[in-house]
Amino acid sequence: MPPLSNATLHSLHPAVAVPHYGRTTVGTSIVHIGVGGFHRSHQAVYVDEVLARGYREWGICGVGLLPSDHRMAQVMHEQDCLYTVVLKDIDGASDPRVVGSLVRYLFAPDDTEPVFAALADPATRMVSMTITEGGYLVSDVTGEFDAGHPEVVADLTSGGMPRSVFGLVAEALARRKSRGLPGFTVVSCDNMQGNGQVARSAFTSFTRLRDPELADWMDENVAFPSSMVDRITPVTTDDDRQDLLARYEVADAWPVVAEPYTQWVLEDRFVTGRPPLDEVGVQLVDDVEPYELMKLRLLNAGHQVMGYLGYLAGHRFVHEVCQDADFAAVLMRYMENEATPTLPAVPGIDLASYRRTLLARFSNPAIEDSLARICTDGSDRISKFVMPVVRHQLARDGDIAVAATAVAGWARYLEGVDESNRPIEVSDRRLEELAPLVAAQRADPEAILRATEVFGDVPDHPRFRSSFREALESLRTRGARATAEALAARRR
Repeated sequence: MPPLSNATLHSLHPAVAVPHYGRTTVGTSIVHIGVGGFHRSHQAVYVDEVLARGYREWGICGVGLLPSDHRMAQVMHEQDCLYTVVLKDIDGASDPRVVGSLVRYLFAPDDTEPVFAALADPATRMVSMTITEGGYLVSDVTGEFDAGHPEVVADLTSGGMPRSVFGLVAEALARRKSRGLPGFTVVSCDNMQGNGQVARSAFTSFTRLRDPELADWMDENVAFPSSMVDRITPVTTDDDRQDLLARYEVADAWPVVAEPYTQWVLEDRFVTGRPPLDEVGVQLVDDVEPYELMKLRLLNAGHQVMGYLGYLAGHRFVHEVCQDADFAAVLMRYMENEATPTLPAVPGIDLASYRRTLLARFSNPAIEDSLARICTDGSDRISKFVMPVVRHQLARDGDIAVAATAVAGWARYLEGVDESNRPIEVSDRRLEELAPLVAAQRADPEAILRATEVFGDVPDHPRFRSSFREALESLRTRGARATAEALAARRR
């Protein structure tokens, strides 16, 4: 079977939708940094629909920053940047489509100059990114940019071409400024409260260290709108590739599987125009925060609530946890009693209905979303998704039992072995600095709470410390299931 490419595009299985616009006529007004599964299942699909409506200038140039992006670069080159998105519903229905909005892919570790050229091109009007919550190097506790991070120091002192995302963008903006070109709009698509403000803080802080005059220019010429993005997209597996080949005869080296549900809420603040995303289902709003808080504190924090407890108990997939009555009841208790009281009204959204929809989405067995995926970089996710709920609830004397148990589950998960003594492959960017605290926590159950970059001053609150200790002791002596059963019974 020949691989997916421009040459094979129009001879695919009739059940596979394909782009019918001429890809050779598509310009690139968007540069996206960090092309992973989520970007390809979400933003790139919306842009694909924009191109299908005749707005051919809004194609995407993808950029890979990390050495681990090398395989993606190879696949994009071999497949003319085409790939398949397969939407899998809970009833078993499968809907494949080939997406054509990525028209170019650049691998920065090989050569940064083409990346600078793309970012500085007058045609580029929007720079979007999915670089993970921790990629912005802004402390959740202090709000300060980490100017001492090795990548930042290297870019500021090496005298060579910068390689961090901050250095790349600053260099490109310096070139635009020197040529009398306008700036562009930077759209963070990562899961953070006020991701636009966080991105602004990170990029302007770096640029001010490099060139204060350029930072002043950025203040006037670069926009950082906030956004909320949502579509559950698990890691692609070999089974996904084989299934696509067997069912639809598509030889795609890196397809994407996702759920049918999708949402994008975007602050309508751009400096040089924007694609007509409102025509393809994106909500353009003045204030993203209500939608953002809803998603972060219900969906993303909900993942943390179920992830560690479910993994310790022996589950390996999200749908397994959500189809387990006790764990599902714990999740609903968290969403109803702990998260929802911290949320403002969300325009056009009934939160009770949203919670039920979330549970149904999480229960979709066709997605096979792994608990390992949602447990990755737990120090960032606990800090950004769970701790804001805890702070809010402590301030109003609200319920924190499930959130504290989720934190205790994370602490227990970090020990690297589940309740059946099976090894856990813990993946966390702070793992090295957390290791001494994890090693100490059997003798000192509150050791992990000394990770101030995760918890800030919350451990100073006696009620949180007490709830955390009680939960960690329960996990050690009774296990995750019995702990969940007790929490579920208290909900009922």
